[in-house]
Amino acid sequence: MKTLGALAIAMFASAPAAAVELTVLSAGAVEPGLHAFAEVAKRETGHSLSIRFNTGPQIAKRLADGEAFDILISPPPALAQAQKDGQIVADTKTPVGRVGAGVVVKAGAPLPDVSSVDALKRAVLAADAIAYNTASTGIYLDKLFAQLGILDAIKPRTTRYPDGASVMEHVIRGNGREIGFGAITEIRQFEPRGLKLAGPLPADVQNYTAYEAAVMSAAKNADAARAVLRVLASPAGRAAFASGGVE
Repeated sequence: MKTLGALAIAMFASAPAAAVELTVLSAGAVEPGLHAFAEVAKRETGHSLSIRFNTGPQIAKRLADGEAFDILISPPPALAQAQKDGQIVADTKTPVGRVGAGVVVKAGAPLPDVSSVDALKRAVLAADAIAYNTASTGIYLDKLFAQLGILDAIKPRTTRYPDGASVMEHVIRGNGREIGFGAITEIRQFEPRGLKLAGPLPADVQNYTAYEAAVMSAAKNADAARAVLRVLASPAGRAAFASGGVE
């Protein structure tokens, strides 16, 4: 009887945890890589991911409103604030990767030369209209255009949107003489719908946004979330994000 009892306890202890659905709040720029990673996480852990995508400012607002998820993926400053507010488990922070910004035009339109800073400046000044977001990419572009001395000149022709998807839709609906800016991952997602990546921002002025993941303090499935982040740190996890354009 003792032997059978010990065997039963051992079997119970070694049994895999039940598969659960984890809630994830993530920045939208890593969407292609995160979808690819979700398949890897499901295969490796059995856990599925229910993902909500938002811009950086929207994520900050949701956290400020007290919303809780199992996993948070965002740029380091947002994670640092969440840690300060006690909303994430600090020792679970895991690097995800980084995403650069690119220039986009309507499919079929002449591709502008954006291979150098001077060429980018000429392309922006020559465009009938310019579109970019009000999130981190847009904040950076405002500074860049100010440094190039063209911000005031292009303001009357510039349209701003709260998210990158709206920028992409703006360019798709245009006449082909617009130029848009956004995360390269996002541009690649929309290319089949009528866009073309003209190229990344020139290396001298490229703006990379880094992303990290962490388990939230109020996670309902903290152990499962930790298991998923261990997969994220593995070669298979990194390869999944890389396949979606997240460096």
